[in-house]
Amino acid sequence: MSRQTPVSRQTPAETAAERPVSFFDRIGIPRTLVWGFVAVLIFMIGDGVEITYLAEYLSRPDGGGLEGSTATFATVTVYGVAVMVASWFSGTLSAIWGPRRVMWLGGAWWIVFEVLFLFVAIPLQDTAIIVITYGIRGFAYPLFAFAFLVWAQVASPTGMRGSVAGWFWFAFTGGLPTLGAAVAALAIGPFGLSLYGTLILSLVLVVIGVLLGSFGVRERHGLEPIADASVANPRSLKRLGEGVDILWRDRRTLAGGLVRIVNTAPQYGFFAMFPFTLGPETPGGGFLSTAEVSTLATLAYGANIAANLFFGVFGDRFGWRRTVTWFGCVGCAVGIPVWYFGAVLSESFLVAAACGAVYGILLAGFVPLSALMPSMVAPKDKGSALAILNFGAGGAAFVGPMMVTVLHPFVGGGGVAIAFSLLYLAMAVLCRHLRDESDPGEWNRNTASPGASAHVTA
Repeated sequence: MSRQTPVSRQTPAETAAERPVSFFDRIGIPRTLVWGFVAVLIFMIGDGVEITYLAEYLSRPDGGGLEGSTATFATVTVYGVAVMVASWFSGTLSAIWGPRRVMWLGGAWWIVFEVLFLFVAIPLQDTAIIVITYGIRGFAYPLFAFAFLVWAQVASPTGMRGSVAGWFWFAFTGGLPTLGAAVAALAIGPFGLSLYGTLILSLVLVVIGVLLGSFGVRERHGLEPIADASVANPRSLKRLGEGVDILWRDRRTLAGGLVRIVNTAPQYGFFAMFPFTLGPETPGGGFLSTAEVSTLATLAYGANIAANLFFGVFGDRFGWRRTVTWFGCVGCAVGIPVWYFGAVLSESFLVAAACGAVYGILLAGFVPLSALMPSMVAPKDKGSALAILNFGAGGAAFVGPMMVTVLHPFVGGGGVAIAFSLLYLAMAVLCRHLRDESDPGEWNRNTASPGASAHVTA
């Protein structure tokens, strides 16, 4: 391959930027990946239908029949562990097999174990089977969604990677929890569907997303391993354990992984907690119904999905690390307690929704982390950096509910909100380590150093 024009010919993705600009290129989506973003959106809508009411449903006599909130939280925690492990494998398996095969595996896994969960475990009301089938299903969505994130990052021109990250999280959070919660609110509320019937609806939506992801995207980067060309036997499963040493070889990746865990941990924690602090399971009765808790999630994260697009582009200009630090970490440290205490003190759905929307907007400040993480390392370590990023995203699904499980009995919902706020502030300090070798200096779209694909403002 010619190297006479380094920027446009560094990779086939860069060369793609030479083609005539389409509408999708102008808004920051590589045209060959459009159906992948649609597939992730629909898949995550299906996955997100249950987020605001599953804990309540599994504790009902006519639902899962689990004993008390402790058993319900334990189910969510087991699910979170599976999500965390699968998130790591979404990056490493993409390096070995190629992202599309990993997406196939994730889609098939979700469907099989959801069928077992819905049509075997819940009818039997057996705690062990419910926990096992639902927990094992947690391996599925990271394989599908985060493998596509890897695909989108390696297939995109350098100058679009922040925007591409914004579109990915637009699709991801547009489904989980925003439109997923909206579907639940409509199905349970105006359409009068049972909670069990709404879970079946979620299965249908996931099947549609899997079919689109499997047959609608044919961009060639997803069809082959993303491992560095110098790696021997790139398809060998022995490489699954490789790359872990980057956590101590390059502490910036460890810092980035921790920031990513804290990023969305409160999101998962709050919606595991809300039915027991604001909703119908609250001792003495809460001020929100099950449908209103779902609607609250929709409004809060509806603001988030639009902000994801803004901060994807904004981060390309303001600096990825600075955007994550000030808008993500510091902003959410303020936004999360404002949301909880504003809702509790006002006992108003409108106030709760407004405060939730503010938090959702600030949460989008973390979007540039998806572009920053792989930019901090040498080309041979990009797969490992993306695996750690994905692991952090999955870890949030474990850490959030776990913190609620551990802290709520002792400090209540307010204490949990303050704990999340302190975690965000700690991550703001840790963000000082999120810089590549070119730092300081703004990213120059016309150049790229050999060991990094982007530059971040100090």
